[in-house]
Amino acid sequence: MSVPTVADERRHEAGPERLWNESWYLDWFDTDGRTGGYVRLGVCPNLGHAWFWCALVGQGEPPVLVVDQETPIPAGPGLEVRSSGLWADLIVEGPLEHFSVEVEAFGVALDEPADAYRGMRGERLPVGVDLGWETDGPSEGVEPWAFHYDFTTRYEIPCRVAGEVRIGDRRITVDGWGQRDHSWAERDWWATGWTWFSGRLEDGERFHAVALEGRDEGIGYRSTPAGLVVEYGVSSTPELGEMGIPVGGQVTLGGLSFDLDPVGWAPVLLVDPDDGRLSRFPRGLVAVTTSDGRQGHAWVEYNQPQA
Repeated sequence: MSVPTVADERRHEAGPERLWNESWYLDWFDTDGRTGGYVRLGVCPNLGHAWFWCALVGQGEPPVLVVDQETPIPAGPGLEVRSSGLWADLIVEGPLEHFSVEVEAFGVALDEPADAYRGMRGERLPVGVDLGWETDGPSEGVEPWAFHYDFTTRYEIPCRVAGEVRIGDRRITVDGWGQRDHSWAERDWWATGWTWFSGRLEDGERFHAVALEGRDEGIGYRSTPAGLVVEYGVSSTPELGEMGIPVGGQVTLGGLSFDLDPVGWAPVLLVDPDDGRLSRFPRGLVAVTTSDGRQGHAWVEYNQPQA
């Protein structure tokens, strides 16, 4: 396992591929796992725009989504984005240590998650996010936890997350857990399916797994007092419901399996701007129970290219 550097936290020069993409993704959930959300900025320089998503979920509540697939590319070197009804800024406050996100936007509260695939109709609500991601770690004096894939330019960092979220006239104080990642490479959302999975158990163990369709073996990590340890043997078996949104499932990471119980889904429909290919992208907060009897919470995503 390689280790990300301070320089990796900066923006990168684009490659020549049409679907070259640089992505920043950050999620969170509260300590009891009943509310959470995620923010993603994907800069697509060779398509001439950026993708911005902000999603908020709660147990028994409608998902609230901000989805703008044609946001102007932020002027470098920062990551501030502006478009109609949207302002956001993603800031590296301390490389590999602290990252903050601010969002002021209008979102849509969906009656049910599958409405994300049916035109995003729902109640329009103001949304605000003011959160910080502080790199989690085992103890003082040990290097911060950070996991860099060996086969691509991407790294993952488990974090503590704190701040405030606003939905309409509600204010929600956040003091919980999450993950952030940064990647830069060609990404064809419409060619390959995958499962991405990351969370925390109640005893403090952190975990992450990714499995790509067509690959024999996925990769991930589990945390130890000394840092993050690479795990292989990743597999994913979702139980699919309406329009491919899972109603349950299982992820296996090395010798440990996780049964998934959905808390809230916030899907996104992805459309190739050139040829109209579709991919459904259900992303959700789940409660997990491990094969050794422990419990926790996680975010999971399934990229589902459509024929």
